Amino acid sequence: MEQVRSTSAWVASNASHVTIDYAGIEKVAENMKDSIPKVEWDFEGIHYFDNGPLSVQYLFVLDAMNFCFWPDNDLSYDHLASGLKAALEADKSAFDADRLQKYTGPELRKLLKWPRPLPLEDERVRLLHEVGSELERSFDGKASNLVKSGGKSAARLVDLITSHFPGFRDHTMYKGHQVFLYKRAQIFVADLWGAFKGQDYGEFNDISSITMFADYIVPAVLEQLGVLRYSPCLSNLIESKSEICSGSEEEVELRACCVYAVEKIRDLVTKISGKQVLSVELDLWLWSFGIVCPSLQHHRTLSIYY
Repeated sequence: MEQVRSTSAWVASNASHVTIDYAGIEKVAENMKDSIPKVEWDFEGIHYFDNGPLSVQYLFVLDAMNFCFWPDNDLSYDHLASGLKAALEADKSAFDADRLQKYTGPELRKLLKWPRPLPLEDERVRLLHEVGSELERSFDGKASNLVKSGGKSAARLVDLITSHFPGFRDHTMYKGHQVFLYKRAQIFVADLWGAFKGQDYGEFNDISSITMFADYIVPAVLEQLGVLRYSPCLSNLIESKSEICSGSEEEVELRACCVYAVEKIRDLVTKISGKQVLSVELDLWLWSFGIVCPSLQHHRTLSIYY
């Protein structure tokens, strides 16, 4: 997690297209000091949860495919989460490791009850196969064993996920420097923590090590709040809904500056309120604000990482 923080800070200090407005950070922190966001994870509605190992398997499968919904205007995270829930309720063996290795694109669509090809469908199928194969090879087929191997450390679990599952290795090169973001690996940890309410499979003694989850919604929210400022060129790309290539300077800056800014907000809110604030809480509050804001303009990148 220190690699995520340090490399994101390096990008922020060398960015060409995104600027962090520290006055904006102070304003947001001041507004939050008396009402630190506490957002409950929803694991009684769209998510499958039975308080056991099958819930861990569900969350790992979900977060393996939790990326890139925007090319299909009708598709959302809720469709993926609720579709996987329904599939598991209908067949408790649907996410067994051997079955994960065999799904095809059409079968995945049938599982989710989705009427047409999914965005980056081949990649989603590839990642399902990868998850099933490596779980079977190293963890007796169970994501719960992967979590137990982390020893109640969020940072250790992220290390395990990114070392065993290449599809979770969310890092890139920026101006000759390697940058680590690890969005989906971290969000799996946060989902466990939220679903199990910090107990059992969700117990982590270092949950504060997790950063925010660098996606396409939170940068847009921070831009609206005056925390991030975009260059005219980047603003035009976003407003025109032009695709911004994965790994480009603009895309890396949007995500890394978002991580850095949320860390600064967290530090400042913690300082002025005297209460510990977690980046995962700030992220969920910002993301929840963004998805109900119809005027929000987010960047568009085809990526398996968010």
